[in-house]
Amino acid sequence: MINIAIVDDQELMRDGLRRILSTYEELQVVATGKNGFEALEICKQHQLDVLLLDIRMPEMNGVETVKRLKEEKCMVKVVMLTTFEDEEYIVQAMAYGASGYLFKDMPYDQLAECVKEVHEGRFMMPQKVAEVLAKNIYAPEALKKRENPYDFTEREVQIAEMMKDGFTNKQIAKTLYISEGTVKNYVSNIYAKTQTENRVEAANLLKSIF
Repeated sequence: MINIAIVDDQELMRDGLRRILSTYEELQVVATGKNGFEALEICKQHQLDVLLLDIRMPEMNGVETVKRLKEEKCMVKVVMLTTFEDEEYIVQAMAYGASGYLFKDMPYDQLAECVKEVHEGRFMMPQKVAEVLAKNIYAPEALKKRENPYDFTEREVQIAEMMKDGFTNKQIAKTLYISEGTVKNYVSNIYAKTQTENRVEAANLLKSIF
């Protein structure tokens, strides 16, 4: 049984999701909430497997909530509920440890399957989310404006920027439509060019130049 909590400021959305997910015998909705503060309390009171978290909420939004959960070393897997209008928050939530993104209008069966996939440890990013990231965050014209003191290639700049924001190799691969092995090769190149030896050291250096 997968224990789920749903946190969304829209009552119709969270009640609708609760009713839908409760129809699947392997899924159990144990709590609902309407803002980030309630999400934090729910995570303290329940043994959750997956938290469905609206990215835009009053009082404390989804991004800040994911950050707080990470700081408190909460192990729940967080799936952000998002729309096309939320692109400014998507990268931040991913960097803070979100396990995936789901559009609120996706088919119910697909939603349930995504919850199961996340519970099994997979990172879920619908193609539409990846396209939003690629188009609006890592567009070539934006990359040209960034400093490049280490003579990074365009792809290395993309990956260095994401490393700086805390992305894992898996998240980078998913966003850029390349394999994890390819990402590892680029990360090794970045280590060599910056003369750093590990992810933390490289990320700290990259924060000072991007």
